[in-house]
Amino acid sequence: MQLIHTPVIALTGGIGSGKSEAAKQFAKLGVPVVDTDVIAHELTAVGAPILADISRIFGADFLTAEGALDRPKLRAHVFNNPAARLKLEALIHPAIYERAIALLAENENKLRPAYQILVVPLLFENNRYTTIPHKALVIDCAESFQIKRAMARSQLTETEVKAMMGAQVTRTVRLSLADEVIENNGSLAELIGKVIEIHKKFIKPCIVSK
Repeated sequence: MQLIHTPVIALTGGIGSGKSEAAKQFAKLGVPVVDTDVIAHELTAVGAPILADISRIFGADFLTAEGALDRPKLRAHVFNNPAARLKLEALIHPAIYERAIALLAENENKLRPAYQILVVPLLFENNRYTTIPHKALVIDCAESFQIKRAMARSQLTETEVKAMMGAQVTRTVRLSLADEVIENNGSLAELIGKVIEIHKKFIKPCIVSK
């Protein structure tokens, strides 16, 4: 595995907390962002080799007629089937991890940044990433905001969102494991201001270092 010397800030949070928007704001500040959700979509795009494995393990009906991954169908299948979820995670999580490490190393070599952001939605549920981050940054908001935002973004029902929240660590646990927290209960302008402030903190090596 490639060693990453640049400080890495793991950005995480519950569904609908505003992780993607926060990551976007860090990127606008010139911070390299590696997002494991984006990697997952790239690895399962039409024509990706891993789709053949998904078809073999779960069945061809989990691919669309165009050869794309039927994400809603597969998500519903594995969410209600722990054995299937473990099979999917064993297939795709190592590939996501390897690609994330490669991108962090590439950013370090080409950009020489003060620090990098690694977006990992299930940071505290997946032990694979525990040795990489220098700090864990949690984007937090009230559960009512999580539900409202997730429903608006993904066209999920309230029941589906609550079920997904229940599959993640609790808000209390997430906050207890955080090194830094950005509360996102307000406007986009407020979130941007908070990202700018914590960016000023992270660019100081004495603050970021382990």
